Amino acid sequence: MSNQIKMMAEYADSIRFSSLPAAITKQLKIHLLDSMASFIFSTREDLPQKVAQGLSRLSGIQAADFPLQLPPNLAAQYYTTLIRYPDFMDNFLAKESTCHPSDNIGALLAACHVKEISGADFLAAMAVAYEMECRLTEQLPVMISGHDHTTLLAFSATAGIAKLLQMPVPQMMNALGIAGCSYHPLVTSRASYTTQWKGLASSLVNEGCMTICVLAQEDITGPVQLFEIPEKGFNAIYGMKLEYDWSKDQFELIPRCCLKTYNAEVHTQSAITAAVELREQHRINPADIRQVEVTTFLTAYHIVGGGEYGNRTLVHTKEQADHSMAYVIAVALLDGEVTPEQFSPERITRTDVQQLLQNVTTHTAFPLHKPVKVAGLLDPYTAAYPDKLKSSVAIRMKDGTIFKAEKEAYKGFYTTPFTWEDAEEKFKRLTQGRISESTGEQIVALIQDLEHSSIQQLLQLIFKS
Repeated sequence: MSNQIKMMAEYADSIRFSSLPAAITKQLKIHLLDSMASFIFSTREDLPQKVAQGLSRLSGIQAADFPLQLPPNLAAQYYTTLIRYPDFMDNFLAKESTCHPSDNIGALLAACHVKEISGADFLAAMAVAYEMECRLTEQLPVMISGHDHTTLLAFSATAGIAKLLQMPVPQMMNALGIAGCSYHPLVTSRASYTTQWKGLASSLVNEGCMTICVLAQEDITGPVQLFEIPEKGFNAIYGMKLEYDWSKDQFELIPRCCLKTYNAEVHTQSAITAAVELREQHRINPADIRQVEVTTFLTAYHIVGGGEYGNRTLVHTKEQADHSMAYVIAVALLDGEVTPEQFSPERITRTDVQQLLQNVTTHTAFPLHKPVKVAGLLDPYTAAYPDKLKSSVAIRMKDGTIFKAEKEAYKGFYTTPFTWEDAEEKFKRLTQGRISESTGEQIVALIQDLEHSSIQQLLQLIFKS
């Protein structure tokens, strides 16, 4: 089999908009609309504004020209920040790792700071980047070694950018090799007590990927045998082996990408759905709750339930709150929803949610967690993951009554996906007050017919409105 970097470059180079199945094109547009909702929402949020201020100082770009006149690498960083910050974006779930395919979009948008990018070419590059990151996440679960999933974003974002810049295969190979040996961020950014870098890690990777592509266009060489080098190659260092035949890829993984109904970590979505359903069915008064018990799968337990990623009951910031099963279940029972409003400092620190979250416990159905493969076989919740997101919520009231519900999916999971109308409704909710209604309608229409527009037109609509 040919070396992986060469196959990845040839795969990216071969894809055209005309070769995309209609169902894939439709789904990509839904994911793009979902991402642009977060993008627009974030423009007025404090943390993205701090990033904007820093990038303005680095670039010397004045407010009137920001961000459309940013250098391409800084534009990639800023646009990725806007999409990623709310943590309301998409996911792909593999057995031992996960990723956010929409992390690629900010880098692809920034390519229009280099050249005119048609909507058709953008969708082709988006398809390549989405499928590549998902495939690598499935084949190389680097998170189990302590490295962040954005390690793999370096390959997919680079491939997508290189495609939009129409780089020939040899240059693309160099860019992929350079990116693959340059970015190995740690999963530490997602551990408790979670800091703001959790939402910014992918932006720095994309900033670097854009720089790498521009340098590779000058024929700067990189390690194109990156995976296969016996002692110091990617495979050897990670103790894994990538042997995928990219020439046979048919976009099988894009249909397994998920969107979020609730503004919370993806592995909490089915549990939140169960909690909200119980609240509405039984008209539960949160003041009468004694205890809430969440049973979930091992990945959710580790990331948001107090497992390997640390204590999730100390919640004072947005970043800790949206990755705390205890917080999102408590606030869902109190408010009946989990949106950006539930992560304002005022809401997080309020006594009602702080008290209730201390009465929410999270555990798995099987008490032993190691060895992982054994636990995965004996725990029915874990065995079903990632084909299902099985979680149950049991609410014990002060009078002894117990209400219980179990869910294995949620609206937005790949088995019950968003429709265009679902994505449009979410877009309207998130962008209300950020842009005018008429501008919002124009953006929705442009994305729905993106192959006949350009990315410059999309960004002009957003920033000149």
